[in-house]
Amino acid sequence: FNSHSTSEGALTKKKKRKFDKNMMGFTTKITLIAFVASNITPSLGFSSRNTVKPIAAAFTTTTTISAEPVASTDSGGESTASPAVSSYSTTALIDESIFLNEEESLAELNFPITEADLIIKAKEFLSANQGVERPELLDTVFTFMGPVVGGSDGLDREAYLEAVGGFNIKSAFPDLNPRFHDFRADKLDAGRIWFTSVASGTDNGTGFLGNKPTGKSFRTPPQACSLKFNEEGKAIKYTIGHVMERSVGNTGGLGGIFGPAYAIGKALPFPEAQPYQPSKRYRLIQFIGSVATKLKKRKEAKETE
Repeated sequence: FNSHSTSEGALTKKKKRKFDKNMMGFTTKITLIAFVASNITPSLGFSSRNTVKPIAAAFTTTTTISAEPVASTDSGGESTASPAVSSYSTTALIDESIFLNEEESLAELNFPITEADLIIKAKEFLSANQGVERPELLDTVFTFMGPVVGGSDGLDREAYLEAVGGFNIKSAFPDLNPRFHDFRADKLDAGRIWFTSVASGTDNGTGFLGNKPTGKSFRTPPQACSLKFNEEGKAIKYTIGHVMERSVGNTGGLGGIFGPAYAIGKALPFPEAQPYQPSKRYRLIQFIGSVATKLKKRKEAKETE
């Protein structure tokens, strides 16, 4: 009996220690989450609107523009004077330490092909149905990568040519317009040209992915795209579909092919092809951050009383 009682006591103590350990771990996690949340609340939109960060190496620029009344002649031949442009002055405090010296940085890359020529090569690639109609523009090590498509390593040259070459999106959207614009060289990555796409089109062609045409139109958010070239001028990497502002357009914030599919009511059946939804963990951190901020404000208010 005593042995049994002792055994039960030891077992109970062991369970209690395990429970205490688990509770301690849980409490530590909650405390850590609360600490992190309270420190990231500014990035979550809970920061005080009155918070002002000090500006380090700042300088002031003042610009004044003025103009005299401009004389003109009306239909009756009489001379009239247009209103003068009002003088104005702007003053700005700018911290130069946070801005890249673009001209200097681009020169330091010492890439043999100029920015202007790289932009021409990028436009040549895009004009050839994104390289599909002229495979010689793609280097043997070429890779294609989107936010989802291609995975962590991207599609290799042959897989890309087969995938894009076998998918005629313009047959579904005859008026497709990718609106490529704002071409510029990457000042930190030699040989890369960045550009933006705001695509639009109408589903009134042969039908998207075998579906009947809906007659619906789409317009994507601005998407960051890039083409990277080697020193011989061959394309070695192509990236597309990275949404820059998900509240623009009617594609649910989606880019690439997922956006048009969603806009015409034919969204593809997996989470990556659906509009963004915050995870439960992220919502929990937001909630904890909100509570932590409120408690902090309440404490500060009591201290100032």
